[in-house]
Amino acid sequence: MLARLAVLGLVGDVLVLAFAVGEGSLVVLGGGLLGLVLCVVGLWWFVAHRGFVRFLGALLAVAAPAAVLVLLTFEGLWLLALLLAVCWAATLACARAALRRSRPERPMRAVAAVRPERPLLIMNPVSGSGKVERFHLVGRAEELGARVILLDPAAPADVAALARRGVDEGADLLGVAGGDGTQALVAAVAAEHGVPFLVIPAGTRNHFAMDLGLDRADPSRALEALADGEELRVDLGDVAGRAFVNTVSFGVYADVVQHPEYRDNKTGTALNLLPELLAGDEGRRLDARVDGDALDGPQALLVSNNPYASPDVLSGAGRRPRLDGGALGVLAVKVEGAAHAADVAVWGTQSQGLSALTGRRVEVTADADEIPVAVDGEALRMATPVVCALRPGALRVLVPRDRPGTVAPAPPMDWRRLLRLAFGRPARTEGVPRPPGPDTPSA
Repeated sequence: MLARLAVLGLVGDVLVLAFAVGEGSLVVLGGGLLGLVLCVVGLWWFVAHRGFVRFLGALLAVAAPAAVLVLLTFEGLWLLALLLAVCWAATLACARAALRRSRPERPMRAVAAVRPERPLLIMNPVSGSGKVERFHLVGRAEELGARVILLDPAAPADVAALARRGVDEGADLLGVAGGDGTQALVAAVAAEHGVPFLVIPAGTRNHFAMDLGLDRADPSRALEALADGEELRVDLGDVAGRAFVNTVSFGVYADVVQHPEYRDNKTGTALNLLPELLAGDEGRRLDARVDGDALDGPQALLVSNNPYASPDVLSGAGRRPRLDGGALGVLAVKVEGAAHAADVAVWGTQSQGLSALTGRRVEVTADADEIPVAVDGEALRMATPVVCALRPGALRVLVPRDRPGTVAPAPPMDWRRLLRLAFGRPARTEGVPRPPGPDTPSA
């Protein structure tokens, strides 16, 4: 039903554009599309150039959508545009609900966990602007029987060595309250020794915690797993022998994070460096092979521990439906000018500038012996070729039973599949067995 409503909504939008106001519909459609393209072109000029061209790009990025609004108001079509926007939003909502319902993502399998007797937690007091102190994580953890190592910001410590020493002294669980980079280092030790790992989302973004369904707004809730938790078996990424829980980035982003001023001024540093990096004057040519598929010369390459549901990961909004799928996700971006940037913005994954793949092995080569690499946001340098792989089910993660963030992400739009759902044979829901019938062998 939802699929048919989505298709009817799409047809209704088209009919309104075609017949409601005659030539005015072309103004709405053409003006909106032109405004989008000009806005993207302006943003490209802004990030890829300096001086007057950058100023012109900023002006165009702001003026283009404003001009579209003025045009619609002058032509008396603003109400029509608003109505179409609302209808289109409803159409997309029905379409995504139908796609999600037709192929529901099965949750990661959780099993009952044995309560740890000697848990060891490593906490970074400066992560996430002081979340450890703000949420009283040390006291709460100690109340639950955990031993806490509080890092000293003035004396950087080897957290992997601290974790190994803890296991040697009898720790039967390792946990981290900190960012994803620190999480990955201790997770590797936990996987190596076969002990459970506890994620406490006390960092800034906490992507790993988000995809585990943990409450990032209140990291203290993760500690509930110490008293009554369950265990997930998830995959662990590997890049040149180093573990990662989220992503490995090559190209433009990896080049930017290498600069020491990036930590204190992310936006300013990126705007200062991007013109040379995007033009190839300072960056290095990258090539990659994902199993048998070749990616030639991407400016940015992101390899993830399990694929993201959509390319929204490039804006930081993406989510991974599961972390135990046994495959790497790969997103490659290649934009060579303003027209190419507009093509990516309009067509998304259908554009030649954006490639989304999955694979079990990714090999990255370059025209240099060593390249910058960002591993879970940490700036590193690695010798080429750099190989990314996956260790399926290597990590035992202890999580609380109540995980408010366990929500299936919106699936990418697939209109052909939606049409099959609307007018073809009803698809059997995955994971739900059919009742026995004449064509179904009995158990």
